[in-house]
Amino acid sequence: MVLKKNSGTNLKGKISVIRKIIKKTLLESNSFRGHEKEKGHVLELIRRTVNMGESNSVLIIGPRGCGKTTLLYSALTEIRKEKKFYKKALIVELHGLVHTDDRLALKDATKQLQLENMVGNKVFGSFAENLSYLLQCLKSGNKEKSKSIIFILDEFDLFCSHHNQTLLYNLFDIAQSAQAPICVIGLTCRLDVTELLEKRVKSRFSHRQIFLFHNNDFLARMKLLQEILSVPEEVKELDKVLIDSWNNQIEELCAEKKVKDVMSKLFNVDNSERTFKSFLIKVVSKLSENHETLIVEDFVQEYKLWTRDAKIAMMEGLSVLELCLVIAMKHQTEIYDGEPLNFEMVYRRYLKFASQNHTVQNVERPVVLKAFEHLKSMEFVVPLSASQNNILKEYQLHRFHLTSEQDEGVKLYQGLPTEVEQWAASSYQ
Repeated sequence: MVLKKNSGTNLKGKISVIRKIIKKTLLESNSFRGHEKEKGHVLELIRRTVNMGESNSVLIIGPRGCGKTTLLYSALTEIRKEKKFYKKALIVELHGLVHTDDRLALKDATKQLQLENMVGNKVFGSFAENLSYLLQCLKSGNKEKSKSIIFILDEFDLFCSHHNQTLLYNLFDIAQSAQAPICVIGLTCRLDVTELLEKRVKSRFSHRQIFLFHNNDFLARMKLLQEILSVPEEVKELDKVLIDSWNNQIEELCAEKKVKDVMSKLFNVDNSERTFKSFLIKVVSKLSENHETLIVEDFVQEYKLWTRDAKIAMMEGLSVLELCLVIAMKHQTEIYDGEPLNFEMVYRRYLKFASQNHTVQNVERPVVLKAFEHLKSMEFVVPLSASQNNILKEYQLHRFHLTSEQDEGVKLYQGLPTEVEQWAASSYQ
């Protein structure tokens, strides 16, 4: 799949421009697709809060990568185009992974509302008083002139684990009692998130929920693939003949059966756009002055790397000694039917093998222990429990964490001594 030489195009010096354009499209392509009805619902709630001073609360629920954040920020981008928005509304963004307790969340909310000077050195008796004071600062006398606040709580389920759910209680209470015009929007992947709310919090929540799911239209995904890899006609750095030739090549490439098969497999494993774009960035990175066009093999090879088992890949960097310990652990686990093991058990099994094969270099015990600790840090073995601090590390129990398929990674090791290969292939030793 290459551009024809008689097409009148010259990619020399231009391929870097094409690669840059496609990567920019991938990174900036955050356009909203497939949930217009849900977007309209969110947009209407925000608009009613901003324009009419109506308080609302809503949860946007769906699996990771289905477009929850894209939906919300697409609605916000649209409403920000209205002239009245910046005069009438403020946005506070909080994230459950960052704001791990209510104090941190309130401090950041104060900063985002630019009310640090208003709070000053005031001492509040409770969290609710502090939050109420901040909201009162935004009111200018009547409902028409009050600033509306849009609270965005990403990873909403993590806020449910805060002590007494004080922040959620106060936000929902303010929204229900219309003390100040606010709109609370939660984003979460937990379908059972309402079960995490305390009774007093749940009673103040509007129970308005918007569910999103992945778009399962593979034809739309292939169309998106062609759109992203194609170069827009308005690009000034490239002439029209070159753009047309490149886009024709991409159209033919997307029609190839092997490319469709690769994209279908990726789609069936994970149909989120995030994974799709990450995969494409890897493919597009193959473009260079020596590799001027995308070919079918670029997709096939990248998919093989993409689906490669991480543990098998890690084995390539192990020393022969560490591989011997992995084989010893495998045999130990097979003989004792998956029972936990410790260093002493593995070391005895390794010594038995080393004593029977004089070509294997004799290694001192501290070096073997160090190799075992390295395997532990890479999670080839995992401690059975954290409460083993009073036990010598040589006797602490571990669980072997390689499957039978991952064990086959030993055979892929380049330059492995014949004796070790035979030991790995044997059932018991």
